[in-house]
This record gives sequence, C-alpha cells and structure tokens, in this order.
Amino acid sequence: MTIQCQSSFQNNHDGAKPEGCGCLYLVATPIGNLEDMTYRAVRTLKECDIIAAEDTRQTRKLLSHFEITPSMLFSYHEHNKAASGPELIRYIIEGKNLALVSDAGLPAISDPGADLVALAVSHQIPVIPVPGANAALSALIASGLPTASFTFIGFLPRERKDIRAVLAPLRAAQGTLLFYESPHRVAKTLVHLQEAFGNRRITLARELTKRYEEFLRGSIEECIAWLEEHPPLGEYVIVLEGESKEEAELAESSWWRQLSTGEHVAHYETSGLTRKDAMKKAASDRGLSKRDIYNELLERS
Repeated sequence: MTIQCQSSFQNNHDGAKPEGCGCLYLVATPIGNLEDMTYRAVRTLKECDIIAAEDTRQTRKLLSHFEITPSMLFSYHEHNKAASGPELIRYIIEGKNLALVSDAGLPAISDPGADLVALAVSHQIPVIPVPGANAALSALIASGLPTASFTFIGFLPRERKDIRAVLAPLRAAQGTLLFYESPHRVAKTLVHLQEAFGNRRITLARELTKRYEEFLRGSIEECIAWLEEHPPLGEYVIVLEGESKEEAELAESSWWRQLSTGEHVAHYETSGLTRKDAMKKAASDRGLSKRDIYNELLERS
C-alpha cells in the first residue's frame, strides 16, 4: 500500500495530482432552507468549469436562485455512474475543476458521489470538501439523545431478511444510531426497529430547516401510535438511542437464552464442572429445578 498525501493548496509532494489536473469539489447544498447555502459554496459553484448533479432539474433551480451559470451541467446519478464517472474524471485530468452536488445536503452520503470520490482518489485527483448542511447531523444535535458516539446507517434495505441482517449486529451498539427514511416506509421501519431493539427512545425529524420542521420525541411505540394518527409527510431522519447500561447488563446476564438446555449444560461442563453441577448451574440460570433440567435433557436424548 502506498501512502497518498493530498494538500489542497500545495502539490509539490509525493502523491501530487497529475500536472495540469483539476480538482473535485464536494459542495454541500441546502436541505430545505436556501439561507443555509454558504458563501464559499456559491463561489465554488461559480468558479468551477463543470457541475455534476444528481438531478439537474433540481440543481438548475438552486443555481438560478444564486445567479450561477455553469459552463457545463452534467448528470451524475446511481443509474448512469458507471458511464458518467470515468467521463467526469477525464474532464478533471484534462484540467477542468468539477463541483459535485446532491439534491440536498452533503454529496457522497447515501448517494453515488462516494463512487466518484473513490475514482478520483485512485487517479490522485485532489478531493476538496465544501461543507454545509447535513440532515443526519442536524437531527442528531436537536434530538436530545447522546451525541458523544453515533453511527450513520442511512436507508435500510427493502427485504425483511436484509433488514434483519443489518440491524442484528447493531443491537449491542451503545452509540446513537441514525437512519434515513421516506414517508411511505417510515412506519414499517419503526416496527422493524422495535422488533430488533425493543421499545427504546427515539426522535423522528422531518422537513428539517423548512417551514414545517418537526421533531417527534418519545419511545418507538409512542412514535408508531403517533404516525397512525398523523400520516407521515416529508423525508425523515430517525435518531435511535443506543444500548443502555441496563440493557447491556441484562444481555450479559442472559447470554444463555440463545442456547438450548443441552447446549447450556454442555457449556458449563466444558468449563470444568461435573455433569451434576452443570445441570444445577443451568437450572439456576433458567429459574428451573434441577429435576426440570434433567427431564428436559431426557426428553431430547
């Protein structure tokens, strides 16, 4: 592996960009309120030779508002990235500066911009972030839930088995979890979260920075009931409480719940206990009598 060192202002170092090469700028756009557009973002979009957008129609509205007229507005999205990505890289290598934007917020988060960044890095093209509004972090800091440690999950898969596969490893995560969800799927997603995590605290944030911005705080069960009475509107960020100390202690003390009675007894036997003592220990864990354990083992033999 070769270390690649990038400096946005100096290129006289190992791993420098190819001579005459342009740069890839990742430009944040407002997630609702146009006043969240930064001065630097406007200047960057005005100065770049090419703007690559997820939805050019949506981006044209933004550019028009800030009186930005790009030399070239290029379509780059999930369905054309395989063809568009290499072409955009070629333009940058030829010396053009390219600004990548998403429909809202930071590009390259839950969108194909991440693929373009990886492609640019592989060609030693400088990648320069122009930060700004972000829905997930905006929801997190206003949620009232812990912010010291968090994990961004984004959108869950559509198939139930795939959803379970994503959520299962997160049950013991003690940091706050962040999800994105559409209005027509949010109620079902809350059901999946309740099945996977129990009735934890949660915040639903919608229409962030817009006129009807709303935060719904409560338990998962309470939020499910609320959505039954108030049909979901707008895109949602789901902020979910991580595993509590009490949950962690309960999980640690109940490790055996995933085992059959035979496996439970065998566990203690392999740790050095006699068969008799292993059965006694397993009976204590399960709140049963030693005879109950013996009879269950007898039935399964």
